[in-house]
Amino acid sequence: MSGDDTRRSVDAEHSRPEGATDAEVEAAGTISEALEKVERARGHLYSFHQLIGAADFGFEDGADQLEASGHRELAERLRTELIGLNVLAGRWSFQVVEDFDDGYWTTARELDRVVRDAVTDERRHVYEAELKQERRTHGRSGHEATPADVD
Repeated sequence: MSGDDTRRSVDAEHSRPEGATDAEVEAAGTISEALEKVERARGHLYSFHQLIGAADFGFEDGADQLEASGHRELAERLRTELIGLNVLAGRWSFQVVEDFDDGYWTTARELDRVVRDAVTDERRHVYEAELKQERRTHGRSGHEATPADVD
C-alpha cells in the first residue's frame, strides 16, 4: 500500500491486505466489475424468461379472440405453430435460465470468489474503497467514509 492516506480503505472490511500490490487489487476489482456485468446480464435473462412466458399466454389470448371472431384457422395456426414453441432447440426459456445459472453464472461467481480469496483475503470492493478515499473530499458533509461517520 502506498504511504498516501487517500489510498487507505474507508474501513477494515474493505482494507487492502498486507502485501497486496496495486496490480493485484486492480485485477480483483476488474474481475468484480466483470461479475457485476454478468449479474446484470442474468437479470436481463430472467426478464427475457418472464416476457416470453407472458407473450406465450398473450398469443393464446389472441388465438381465443381470433377464434371467437370467426378466424378458427388462424387461431389454430397460432396454437400449433407458436404457443409452447421452444425458444432455442429443445429449450423453453426456463431451461435457458437454468443452463446459464448452472454453467456460466456459477463459474463466474466461483472464480470471482477464488480471486478475492487469493488476492484480497476475501475482502470485497477493496479497489472501490480505495477509490472512494482518493475521490471524496475528506471532512465535507456528504463525503463521509462510512455510514458511522455521518452526523
